Amino acid sequence: MSEQEKMVGASPAENKMGVMPVKRLLISMALPMMVSMLVQALYNVVDSIFVSQISEDALSAVSMAFPMQNLLIGVSSGIGVGTNALLSKALGEKNQKTANNMAMHGLLLSAIAYLIFLVLGLTIVRFFFNAQGASDVIADYGTDYLSIVMIFSFGMFAQMIFERLLQATGRTLFTMFTQGTGAIINIILDPIMIFGYFGCPAFGIKGAAIATVIGQIIAGIMAIIFNLKKNTDINFSFKGFKPEARAIGRILYIGVPSMIMVAIGSVMTFCVNKILVVFSSTAVAVFGAYYKLQSFAFMPVFGLNNGMIPILAYNYGAKKPKRVMDTLKFALVIAACIMVAAFIVVQCIPGKLLLLFSASEEMLGIGIPALRAISVSFLIAWACVILGSFFQAMGNGIASMLVSFTRQLIFLVPLVFIFSKIGTIDLVWWAWPIAEIASLVLSIFFSVRLYNQKIKPLYDNK
Repeated sequence: MSEQEKMVGASPAENKMGVMPVKRLLISMALPMMVSMLVQALYNVVDSIFVSQISEDALSAVSMAFPMQNLLIGVSSGIGVGTNALLSKALGEKNQKTANNMAMHGLLLSAIAYLIFLVLGLTIVRFFFNAQGASDVIADYGTDYLSIVMIFSFGMFAQMIFERLLQATGRTLFTMFTQGTGAIINIILDPIMIFGYFGCPAFGIKGAAIATVIGQIIAGIMAIIFNLKKNTDINFSFKGFKPEARAIGRILYIGVPSMIMVAIGSVMTFCVNKILVVFSSTAVAVFGAYYKLQSFAFMPVFGLNNGMIPILAYNYGAKKPKRVMDTLKFALVIAACIMVAAFIVVQCIPGKLLLLFSASEEMLGIGIPALRAISVSFLIAWACVILGSFFQAMGNGIASMLVSFTRQLIFLVPLVFIFSKIGTIDLVWWAWPIAEIASLVLSIFFSVRLYNQKIKPLYDNK
């Protein structure tokens, strides 16, 4: 007898997301994702550490590539978020046909999105760096790096959508293996391909990009195999499959706001890079180093989100409001602990963290005050991140988009610009905590409204 069948009141056919005790369920689903996201964060930092050993210009180039690279990840993730939420909800409603249909449409949308980025990777990369005010050296480095990442991004799109399908059915342990394996391969290949060890040519910054796409392709292949062999909750078949505008629309209705949120982040980073480069390219390198370091705080919380969203969506579909709210509350507690711990670390050793990137004296002079100021936002951001995923799981991704838009473009970018004009660069970094406060206020407003609209009626109908 399976663990699910032993649980009181559980049907043998019921998915664990509807019956397992909430705390144990969230930990079992989120912990593998959090571990794999930590490995991803380690890769992000290690990748930049090796690139920084080429030159500070190379590190600045990777920093300037971040907006487009982030958009690439955001589009693939947005398709996955929409597919994930709808598929989990369909399983909660015991609607197998809809679950299968959402999975196949998610695969279709991922393929279309890759073709778009392939074309962009072949055409606009150099212009993208020139538009940020990059020097010729930085633009050369950046074009070499970003072109490879975009042209060969089919591995990332495959990895992202097939991992989301595993998450949607509660099989997050497999995604730990796919993400962990891809990141570890990337970390191993980075120094070999950048500096030319073991007979491999020294590709320089191109080597970092090649290592990235190889890791993504291998992870994508693993995710496909796990779905075909282990994911019994989805029937993968193109036989008789026809694209439906309504299904595509439903996925995009949830996923596009998530994509726009990331696009907003990319626009923010693009604008901030343009403002900072007026001070110096070193300031841009500091900003890039911060984004790599902050991933150690945010990636585990994003892993927590990935484990939380299917639980929320499933139990909402199954009309179990108490399980929805208990999951949300427990996730908020875990996220708070992670972010407070990250804040303490950054406040205590900012210089040592920057030295990981071969920081010069100038970079340390700019970077230490920057890390200490920006990390204050960690004390607020944990709630905004979790509540944003709550919106998405309930099918209201627009609320997440509005919060992100307000924080990054209504408050952050204008504040960075104003502070750059009225004070020194040290003042610029305080724009992040101020913008996060605005994000928290709006997140609480939408949370209360969403609870009254969707969760409270489920209690009333009991």
